[in-house]
Amino acid sequence: MRILLVEDEPAAAQMLAKGLREQTYAVDLAADGEAALYQASINDYDLILLDVNLPGKDGLEVCRELRTNGMTVPVLMLTARDAVQDRVAGLDTGADDYLTKPYAFHELLARVRAILRRGPALSSDTIAVADLVIDQKARSVRRGGSIIQLKAKEYALLEYLARRADEVVGRADIDEHVWDENFDPFSNLIEVYIQRLRRKIDDNHSRKLLRTRRGEGYMLTIGEENPSA
Repeated sequence: MRILLVEDEPAAAQMLAKGLREQTYAVDLAADGEAALYQASINDYDLILLDVNLPGKDGLEVCRELRTNGMTVPVLMLTARDAVQDRVAGLDTGADDYLTKPYAFHELLARVRAILRRGPALSSDTIAVADLVIDQKARSVRRGGSIIQLKAKEYALLEYLARRADEVVGRADIDEHVWDENFDPFSNLIEVYIQRLRRKIDDNHSRKLLRTRRGEGYMLTIGEENPSA
């Protein structure tokens, strides 16, 4: 999942981004309200982590403008303002949740998971495709009861495909949601990771779950294989 982190304090932004990336999220950074609105207008984010105290347009103004522009991306506000009226103001501008500083990183992760779980593709922390089981809370993967060891980006790619099981997912979608703004769309990195995943989840199994649709993209499915794909 791809997250936009809006935080004007460089050290705090880098520390939080590092922690999120270690949890397999792709993270873009914006240091002020105008940059956040621009980033949100050109990229498809799954979540925005929005600090309230920003230079120029503050987080409340940014959130209000996002909603006015018809953007439905979930917003989790982060702020040191802990008065009830501040929390109410944040939620009334269109935020989905509100977390006061200082906060425990594990609580932030739990809230991120809870917000992402509200999407139509998810209803629990576990996704199952045939005998492939993905535990999103533990970031673990099993097939046929056996643990599959995945690196962070391999896991992120598999989780995204699993969220859209039985759909053909194109390279552009994968680029938007699994990698951040530094990804080179002309590289063959996606194909490399698809091959790594295929070896790890499908080798030694008669039923192949990860399919390639030529000219279209990839899909994770238990459906019948298309011989022309």
